[in-house]
Amino acid sequence: MPDTTPLTPMTPHEAISAFSYLRAVQAYDVDAAREFASAEPRMPELLVDVAERIVVPVTALPGPEAGEPCADTFALEALGRVFVTSLRIWAQAGPDTAESIACAVIDLAQQFLTEDHEDVADTLRQLEAAGMGQALHAHPAPTGAHPVRLTAV
Repeated sequence: MPDTTPLTPMTPHEAISAFSYLRAVQAYDVDAAREFASAEPRMPELLVDVAERIVVPVTALPGPEAGEPCADTFALEALGRVFVTSLRIWAQAGPDTAESIACAVIDLAQQFLTEDHEDVADTLRQLEAAGMGQALHAHPAPTGAHPVRLTAV
């Protein structure tokens, strides 16, 4: 039976760290990627979290309003679970797996979410904006705190 537990939003810090790293890897900025990865030892796990946020909506079983799911729907949902589980197992190998997991996440965004006329960097920025929106909504800044500013790589 599929897990229907809603995903817990990332914290703003986690979202900024993960997407800064993804953008650096996607832009082939090795120095920035190394800096982001060394600043966040949990980077592989954060990247798996990002991947899960892409995979779950794309592969989830449709609700009852969509009618009876077919065998392909169940296969796609199972494939999504296997992919995320594989990334989680891979991430347990340690911080050195971050770049490879980032490449898998970038390829996933390229293959499933990027339109023909778009650049995957645009897709990553859209995913980052959505992730930050969820993070800020779930973890509002304390009164008087400075606003979060995203920087482009």
